[in-house]
Amino acid sequence: MISNYVLENWALILILLALTVTLKITVFLERKTIQRMYVLIVLVFLLSIVVYIEFFLADQGSSRELRLILMAIRYSATPLIIAQIIYTLVKKPRPFIFVPAIILALINFISIFTGVVFSIDSDSMFHRGPLGLLPFILAGIYCVFLVYILYKRSNKTSLEIIPIAFLCFAFLSGLVLPFVYGKAYSRIFCTIIAIALFVYYVFLILQLTKIDSLTGLLNRQAFYADLLSKPEEITALFSIDMNGLKTINDTAGHSAGDEALITLAVCFTRALKRGQSGYRIGGDEFVIVCRESSQSEITQLAERIKNAVAETEHSCSIGYSYRSDGTKSIDDLLKESDKMMYADKAQYYNNIKRDRRRR
Repeated sequence: MISNYVLENWALILILLALTVTLKITVFLERKTIQRMYVLIVLVFLLSIVVYIEFFLADQGSSRELRLILMAIRYSATPLIIAQIIYTLVKKPRPFIFVPAIILALINFISIFTGVVFSIDSDSMFHRGPLGLLPFILAGIYCVFLVYILYKRSNKTSLEIIPIAFLCFAFLSGLVLPFVYGKAYSRIFCTIIAIALFVYYVFLILQLTKIDSLTGLLNRQAFYADLLSKPEEITALFSIDMNGLKTINDTAGHSAGDEALITLAVCFTRALKRGQSGYRIGGDEFVIVCRESSQSEITQLAERIKNAVAETEHSCSIGYSYRSDGTKSIDDLLKESDKMMYADKAQYYNNIKRDRRRR
């Protein structure tokens, strides 16, 4: 039985081993992210064992009770794995993402006795219950949410969109193709997940040459490279500087300062629309490059950033410059946006001094 499992899942085993080794030697990802990736690898491996044993028993037509338990585990595992992927890939994840998957797991195990999701008759025939599509629906919702979050927090570049699209395609195939090919596809579902994770990881490593590892924004090298790419399309530049980072580092520690930078970066990313890319070019210095954006779109972006940051305990100084006809050079745009930003920062600290005097 073990040799048959290894033979049938050898491709999966190789992919998981390769992913484990690359995670072991990587120096680019945060420790928490790597640990969560390890959890994903273990979950996929265990699910492959469950799937193999379940279908082995189905072929034998025996152990109806054990098959029901394994089926409950299999139906619960897919949403749980996708929830773990969200928890792994998204910065500042929230544990509540697991709540729907846990509720589904409870319903699946209740189905062992009630048949509300699935059942197996005395002839070892499988039947869907009234809630038979619920595991697929929840997994689909998780997939949509995963793609939405990854896209929303990306810089909308092809380097980030391609792996997100690949993940979407891989997971959606895992939800649709079982209805086309039946259990024949279910046998390779774990391999599909492993391939999707490995490919996304490879793209993630490629991105890190252009991505700031702390905030997820594009880095300084990407900024200067992108300025040289079709500069005539650039219509506006934003200069943004965080206020009070040194105070946070001195009073609460550098980890708190890092969390503050991440929080601001999330605000910037959420505010960006198509053609607008965010960069971290220094410790607390950020730049946004806008391509083919109108003046009204620029002012709306500034408002979105201010509103998003206002919902946090932090603040930043913002400056921007705009050109409609390309007469201003990139250097002029940078100088204008920096000048406006420094004026905003001076006003911020003047307000603080004024408030202190009043006390």
